[in-house]
Amino acid sequence: MEPTSGPVDWEGVEEAVSNAYFEHELTPLDDVAPSLRLRTLPLGPIRLTRIGWGAAVSIRSEHPGAYAVNIPIAGRIAAGNGLVSEVGHAAVFRPDTAAPEQKWTNDCEIVGIKLERDYLQREMSRILARPDLQLPNRVDLTTQAGQSWMTLLRSVVEQLKTDESLWRNPLVSEQLSGALTTSFILAVMPEDADPTGGARPRIIKRVLDRLHEDPASAWTTAEMAEVAGVSVRRLQEGFREYLGVCPRDYLLDLRLERIHEELAVGDAAELSVTDVALKWGITHTGRFAAAYKRKYGVAPSVTLRG
Repeated sequence: MEPTSGPVDWEGVEEAVSNAYFEHELTPLDDVAPSLRLRTLPLGPIRLTRIGWGAAVSIRSEHPGAYAVNIPIAGRIAAGNGLVSEVGHAAVFRPDTAAPEQKWTNDCEIVGIKLERDYLQREMSRILARPDLQLPNRVDLTTQAGQSWMTLLRSVVEQLKTDESLWRNPLVSEQLSGALTTSFILAVMPEDADPTGGARPRIIKRVLDRLHEDPASAWTTAEMAEVAGVSVRRLQEGFREYLGVCPRDYLLDLRLERIHEELAVGDAAELSVTDVALKWGITHTGRFAAAYKRKYGVAPSVTLRG
């Protein structure tokens, strides 16, 4: 995440956070100087921001143009409507809607996720085949699905911290934003929100044909489900039933095959493993190398030198 230098007064703090996350009205509740902790990471249609004020504050915002998902990682936030957000739970705010006043404790720090309104609504329609659904106001992240999503979120942030060029690559940011959004929607929406029937072999074949035509494309599970005409949950169930793997694992295996073919005939003086992997849509090079070795018994660099 990109760090922001700390402003010296509360007016500067308000401006810095407004630029990094959402426009808001800030009122300090402690008679202390600001000690802002702020980092931000743009990923196409979503933005991750880590915020800590270093003091008790009151916030008012209408979250213009986008949904906000605020996840406390320390402290707690009390809302004017009586809801309390603390570690293990997230608050969801709708776009262009005045939110209740939010009072942060002095030790509070959050990871905030900004999701563009049209993007999230389109993804929910793709994933659940239900354009009429709304996100809940409060999300329990202590469930198995919630913890899995948080694990993915932490993994993405750690990977991008170690290699800044990844999140600056539009192809990579598109794939990562899609993966984070899809897993978030599946984690927070109830099972009965999915009205579509099971995925039949014909539908699975339709997706496989498209994947084989263009495995390097920045496929998200939601886009695969849209090709199939079913929800993401039904697509995942269909893949597991008929192929024994989830859609993402099938796509990874297909990409590994294409990469192996290219490395096997390539010239080590002209090619690099990383360039070939990125060409075929791989964004996490560390996991790719491990998956390649499991499949072919050697590191990809050995195949290229051979």
